[in-house]
Amino acid sequence: MPLFHPAPCARPAAARAASRFSGAVVAASGAGGARPPKAPPRRPRGKPRFSRQSAIKKSFQQEQVVFSTPVPADPTVAIIGGGASGLACASALAARGVRAVVFDTGMHGLGGRMATRMVDDGRRLVFDHAAQFFTASDQRFQKLVDEWVDKGLAREWRGSIGELEAGGHFTAIPSSTPRYIGVRGMRPLADAMLPENDLIKVVRPSWISKLEPFNGLWRLFESEKPQGQYDAVVIAHNGKCANRLLSTSGLPQLTRQMKRLELSSIWALLAAFDDPLPIPQDNTYGTFEGAFVRDIDSLSWMANNTQKLFPLETNRPECWTFFSTASYGKKNKVPQENIPNATAEKVKRDMLGGVELALGLSTGSLQRPFYTRVQLWGAALPMNTPGVPCIFDPQGRAGICGDWLTGSSIEAAVLSGMSLGDHVADYFASGGERPEEFAIGLDDSLNLVEGHDIGQFPGLDPQKPQVAEPQLAPSI
Repeated sequence: MPLFHPAPCARPAAARAASRFSGAVVAASGAGGARPPKAPPRRPRGKPRFSRQSAIKKSFQQEQVVFSTPVPADPTVAIIGGGASGLACASALAARGVRAVVFDTGMHGLGGRMATRMVDDGRRLVFDHAAQFFTASDQRFQKLVDEWVDKGLAREWRGSIGELEAGGHFTAIPSSTPRYIGVRGMRPLADAMLPENDLIKVVRPSWISKLEPFNGLWRLFESEKPQGQYDAVVIAHNGKCANRLLSTSGLPQLTRQMKRLELSSIWALLAAFDDPLPIPQDNTYGTFEGAFVRDIDSLSWMANNTQKLFPLETNRPECWTFFSTASYGKKNKVPQENIPNATAEKVKRDMLGGVELALGLSTGSLQRPFYTRVQLWGAALPMNTPGVPCIFDPQGRAGICGDWLTGSSIEAAVLSGMSLGDHVADYFASGGERPEEFAIGLDDSLNLVEGHDIGQFPGLDPQKPQVAEPQLAPSI
């Protein structure tokens, strides 16, 4: 997940821009027409007082940017976020001849939650430590998946997965829907999403901290350093970083929708073991490679990356990915940029204790892993959704894409990016003469997202049931 850099304290960008450029006018949100902004009240002397409530109120009351400049013949779009949705948006724009610049915070690569961690300690440890697998139910996404398969980047995951209850009681989930994984992890799939042409540029690692309208364009800044001017902007990430970025952007409708989003927090534990874990078997499907864990507070999913990614190789350590429940993540949430050592150790003990409980092992009998790493996905998965493929504000020439707009899956992320890319290209093709016809998703309410704690998998049955009160695993 991205590291978050706070935006500099400044006047709202829209109000600042109103006195600097003629390419856009600034209107009060909800007003019938444009009017000049009021002079800011004089700040009283003394130490300023801040609160989260006042910050949210100000972001909702910010002035609306309304671009009036003609739509250019050769536009360029800035996309902030290089996960599956942002990359799909850039690809869709390029397919329509529209240039895009993707800004991403990734230190090691693109992909967002399509993340794979490789540890080079002489033993080739590989972990999918975010998205575990995916399904395809839409023809547009299936076409992309087929391309990955043809290139040897993805394959069907035929290993057994199912539900694991405390005590080692495993039940396989039969499904007619293919499950897919990256042949060498998820990250290479993200890299392959961008076409090889000069219409797309990637800038990383980059933390865009400010948006500013200027002369009919959007100016982007990274800690006051200019990062170019663009005809439209796409927000392809979420969480507090996106909220902070939008709060002074002059885009109150986008800000309101983004702030309505609620996100879960999930702990991930990566652990490598010298010897195979004592995995229970299903009489029909054999030893499982992945399992949705039931009724254990510290554990919702466990998967054997070694068996999943390298089924034909022997003498490799077993590399496991464990995920907590969303409720455990909420109770043990800390700043993900600076996890205290004591919290990391507690989470590791709790989650390994959950593994013992899930496998039916006695306390303290689980073999000690020779490698561990804990990570908090503080803005892991959406808990509510407006159910629209994308959001676009034609007055401000800005949009939002992401899986949270329709669900919580790789498929949802890709389809959202595709939809917004096509929508923005259609807007530019129209010349911007009827902007009101291109507004989408600005007022839709958000509803509860159904699915597993680690996301949705369209076509995979059964869906997550209501479960009993989770058991607390003993720390080991």
